[in-house]
Parts: sequence; structure tokens; C-alpha cells
Amino acid sequence: MTQTITALGRAALAALALVTASAASAKDFRLGLITPPSHVWTKAAEAFGTELEEASDGAHSVTVFPARQLGNEAEMLQQLQTGALDMAFMTVAEVSNRVTDFGAFYAPYLANDIAHAGRILRSDTAKGMLDQLPREAGVVGVAYGMAGLRQIVSRGEVDSAEDLAGLKLRITPFDPILDFYNAIGAAPTPMPLPAVYDALANGQVDAIDMDAELIWALKYYDHADTILQSDHMMFPMVGLVSGRVWAGLSEEDRALIAELMEQHLDSTIDTYVELEQGWLDQIEGTGKTYVKVDRDFFGDAVDQWNATWADKTATLDELRKVAEDTASQ
Repeated sequence: MTQTITALGRAALAALALVTASAASAKDFRLGLITPPSHVWTKAAEAFGTELEEASDGAHSVTVFPARQLGNEAEMLQQLQTGALDMAFMTVAEVSNRVTDFGAFYAPYLANDIAHAGRILRSDTAKGMLDQLPREAGVVGVAYGMAGLRQIVSRGEVDSAEDLAGLKLRITPFDPILDFYNAIGAAPTPMPLPAVYDALANGQVDAIDMDAELIWALKYYDHADTILQSDHMMFPMVGLVSGRVWAGLSEEDRALIAELMEQHLDSTIDTYVELEQGWLDQIEGTGKTYVKVDRDFFGDAVDQWNATWADKTATLDELRKVAEDTASQ
């Protein structure tokens, strides 16, 4: 009798262990972004979460925290490194603050247009750069997405790059764009996205560096006299998973998460290629002074940037080669 009870007890414990292990492997992942709920990146993150839950038969889900709910990108990257945050869709700008090689993506006029930017990000060279992230930043880089090319919105008239000199110009806080506007002679002013509209309205800043989607959707043109369609930089995004979280996943879960996240990150590239020109056309239709400029507009600022970054990143020449090879595809 004792042996029978013991056997039954062992069977129950084994069954309980299986249930516990199954429960432990199921996870509601937390994914952070700085973009507002209506943004292309946020929608892609939500679509990824929905599909992951379906594909895992409910074993995994994703709660998306947009609009800096979990902090700014520097804070979220720290959370990823400790495992306090599971995932993020993050600007490569923030990653470049930790891993300098990624600053090469911001070479002025690396991409000829939005479609060309997408081809650069889909290249084997760009994908290979992600291999540095576990070692250098404690995160796993799954794949790239992107936003639109960078434009300039100014409260005053801008007829030449000299008109930007001395202006307080809002930027995303990272070295490549800081170096570009320093070369122009502007006063680059880091500022979080939620503060930009009021800052432009009240003159706290004189101009902003922004992509067409947000210029249009958040109505930054309301307080502008001049919009420069300069297309001067691409603006990549990367899907990240905490290295600590990744290490605790099964190979099957890693493969599923990577496949679905890459699919939805890649969809953002297609979205911007499709919609960018429409946003630009709508901005031009607001009646503000709208000027299209090219590399020559910025004088020697581009060459100054190239000289500064030639020694900062080992990948700049490789990305330039990719850009050259994919320019006419």
C-alpha cells in the first residue's frame, strides 16, 4: 500500500512539474516604444503581438507600451540589458550611442530616396551588423524597420544653409545628427517627441529635424514658415530582445519570435516606401513655403561629417559600397 501511494505521489509530482514548466515557459512579453499609438512602428508592434499569440496558441502574448510609457530609449535599453524589459522597437540612433558602428547608417545622403534606404537596410551587410549587439549591448537585434527620411521644419524663412546657423534646432539626441548640425553651425537641441509641438509653437526652438509622417500627423507645420524637403538622412529602427530574456527561451520560441518580429519590422519599410510621398505632398499642400534641396544646399557640412565619422566607424565604407550597389535596383 505504501509503495502504491508513493508511486501515485511521484506521478502527481511529475504531472505538477510538467504543468509548472509549461506555465513558466508561457510569457506575456512587454515591448516598449517611444512612438505614439497611431505611429507605423506602434501598429507593427501590435500586429506582431497579435500574430505571436495566435501562432503560439496563446502561450505567448505581447503588451505594447507606446509613447515612452516605460521611459526614454536610453532607459528602455538599460531595462533590456537587465531583463526588466523583454523587447523594444528602438531607433538605431539610440543603439549608435552604445555601438558606434551603427552611426554609419546616418551618413548624410547615403540613400538616394526612401526605397533606396530600404534596400540598404535589407542588405546582408546591414543584417551582419546586428551580430555585434549581444556582445556590445546585451541585446539581440532581430531585424530592421525604418521611418521616413529626415526633413527640416523652420519657424523662419530659410533660403540657404547659412540661414540655419545659430538656430536652436530640435534633434534626436545622438552623435551622428549632432555632428551634422554642428557642421552647419546650428545649435542642435535634444528634445523628446512629446515636447516638440509646444516648443516650436512658443519659440523654444526655431526649427526641427523630423520625418514626413510626424510633420504631417502631428501638425508641426502649424508653426512653420518653411519646410525643407532635404531627405538628408535615413532613420532606421531595430527590433530588440533582451539578451537575458532570449537566453531563457527555447530554440522553438526563439525561431518563432524572430520570424514574426522580422516580418512585421520589414513591413514598416514597405509602408514608408508606399506612403512617404503622399505625406510630403500633403505637407506641400499646406501653403507653407516648401523648398526641395539636395546635398549641395549644405555646402561642406556633408564632407565635414564624413571626415569626422571616417575614424569612428569601421562599417561606413562597407555601407557606402552597399549603397552604390543598390542605388539603381
